[in-house]
Amino acid sequence: MTFPFSSSPPSNLSPHLAYIALWYPLFTQPFIFSEVENLRDRLPLKVYSLYGENLRHCSREMLAAKDRVKRHGLKALLPILADFGAASGHSPRLVAGLARDVLLRKWPSLEVFGENLWGFLAGVSLGKQFKEDGIDMAYAPWPRGAATAAMIGAKLAGIPFGLSARGDNLDPADPDLRYKFGQAAFIRANNHADQRRIAQFADVDAKTFLVYNGLAMRPPIAPPRRFGEKTTRLLAVGRFDVTKGFDILLDACAILARNGVDFKLTLAGGGGKVMGLGNLENDLRARRKRLDLENVVEMPGLVSHDELPGLLASHDIFAAPCVIHSSGRRDGIPNTVIEALSAGMPVVSSNINALPEVIIDGETGLAVPPNDPEALAGALLAMIRDPARALKMGENGAELAKSMFDPRTNAQNLAENFIRAYKKTKAK
Repeated sequence: MTFPFSSSPPSNLSPHLAYIALWYPLFTQPFIFSEVENLRDRLPLKVYSLYGENLRHCSREMLAAKDRVKRHGLKALLPILADFGAASGHSPRLVAGLARDVLLRKWPSLEVFGENLWGFLAGVSLGKQFKEDGIDMAYAPWPRGAATAAMIGAKLAGIPFGLSARGDNLDPADPDLRYKFGQAAFIRANNHADQRRIAQFADVDAKTFLVYNGLAMRPPIAPPRRFGEKTTRLLAVGRFDVTKGFDILLDACAILARNGVDFKLTLAGGGGKVMGLGNLENDLRARRKRLDLENVVEMPGLVSHDELPGLLASHDIFAAPCVIHSSGRRDGIPNTVIEALSAGMPVVSSNINALPEVIIDGETGLAVPPNDPEALAGALLAMIRDPARALKMGENGAELAKSMFDPRTNAQNLAENFIRAYKKTKAK
């Protein structure tokens, strides 16, 4: 089903969709950007961001689209408060009831409460904006503040809303997640493992659908790869978060070094307090020094999405040693893994959560247990010693990425699910 929307179609064919994000665009979420830009060709869509502009490290493509969003943030505080006052005066019981249902919960931290409080206030303002902009349905790709705003705005505008929940959104779950699932017209999962975890929440299985993320890297690259003759170049990319297992990767590298393996690792990423990730970057650098790996492990910091294709093309093996944190937090399928696969790169990953959906051990990569430096080092060494087999797995991985994560196909599937959910609510 394809919609050639040169102009807005009749609303009985498809909803005018509000896509709600905290920031848009954001360099750490290229898959969200890709999803939005592909949805624009299939649905009448307007993006609303709850926060102000944050364009650091954004790709050229993101920068070109930076004005295609209606932003809020501190500059919008006074209008948001005015809209809140007007809504409270017009519908005091409704606004008070929503505030009670949404905000009076045992929040895990002041930061999480603050995000949801801002989402609530912005959502009241969005209710007015949705009516003015002719919005038929709202969607949030994250279940915290963005989903709070989508839900409140939708309720005040009298329209349906939906949300996504993934990875560490589900465990540990925020205290309002079950309520949001219950209120939503639909729930989107982006992998089978998380779809099963969402199904653990009562009475939501019938309104949950699965659409994988689309590949964000354009164009997908799959250059001929040849390694095994010189120093093997390992690569890991991601925010420095406790779910990534980069400490395990450094321990595995120490094992390789002790066994005389000729390799170098590029560990690209960062975050720290700027991205709410604490001191993990400092911890990793200290670990690298303690393990005497400074000559073989390069840590160049954050890289933009424009740099990623070249980085993938210049390395031999990609490592994704993800772990389940003691809190329950975990990744679904890291988008860097999808991009590495699309580039024909052999991947070694842990076998947690949704990673086995793409890293099929021995076929599209090698999978090892989490938190096991010896197993990780062994898998990396197996690829280094048998480059022909590794390259074949890389070829298989590229084919899998092409079939599972095509951005246009997945955007089409997502649009069709939005339309189905909208028609179902209209039929009630």
